[in-house]
Amino acid sequence: MLSRQRQTSSGTSACRACSPRLLPAALLAGAALAQAGALIQAALDNPLASPNIIGVNAGSGFFVLLAACTFPSAFGLAPVAAFLGALCVAGLIFAVAGLGGSSRLTVVLAGMAFTSIFTAGMNTILIVNPDAYVGASGFLIGGLSGVKLDELIVPSCAICAVLVLGLLQGTQLNLLSLGEHQAHSLGLNVRRTRLVALVSAAALAGCAVSFAGLIGFVGLIVPHAVRTLVGHDNRRVLAMAPLLGGLLVCLCDLLARTLFSPYEIPVGIVLSLLGGPFFVYLILRRGKGGLNG
Repeated sequence: MLSRQRQTSSGTSACRACSPRLLPAALLAGAALAQAGALIQAALDNPLASPNIIGVNAGSGFFVLLAACTFPSAFGLAPVAAFLGALCVAGLIFAVAGLGGSSRLTVVLAGMAFTSIFTAGMNTILIVNPDAYVGASGFLIGGLSGVKLDELIVPSCAICAVLVLGLLQGTQLNLLSLGEHQAHSLGLNVRRTRLVALVSAAALAGCAVSFAGLIGFVGLIVPHAVRTLVGHDNRRVLAMAPLLGGLLVCLCDLLARTLFSPYEIPVGIVLSLLGGPFFVYLILRRGKGGLNG
């Protein structure tokens, strides 16, 4: 949905996009979603997996709206609710990925099914209780225009802590990339490594969703871009992904505020315009064999 914002020039809009009020939110959301995507892709050995593709974002969003509807006066509950929702979906994906004979395509399709279910749940909540969440349309698309600095205190602390935890998982995920059997032979607890990575990704994505809404495709685009730059060493990927993710969201937010000036669109729309074609490109490049591996 377009929201009209009267501005005197595109330069004014650009300044607003980079204002201190918005910059921390963009950097935090981008960093969290980018590393979450890198963790998910490494844990599942699936280049098509990301928080929005496998349903983690949708699960977070559903729990945020459910909490807002059930406890309307409980301010500050959003990060906790978002994490619980993300954790719920991560657990479901972990179970699907652990099934014998489960392929990359199966995991992606299961994630899309979870996304559909939780999106239907969010729409149901908003139809039954339209006032459950102020700015619900922007939340469903993903945007930063209504974010206040005091809303970032809890999410920012959690994101910074989990980003560090993510960095510590690089060596284990490198061993996991060798294959389950070889990783086992080298002493790696494969199940625990995957579980820790998915829980970390759920925490990062949930915290980002709690204040930025359902911003998509950052966790898909950025890990691939980082691997192109620094290779497939997960220690480097997990370190670079938050930096590039924050930069990507900042640039997309700048575009969202200046591209159609004096109108502005949510940053989630710009990222979807970039991410949708990129997702199709990955599918075509990998081919059927790459998805069923």
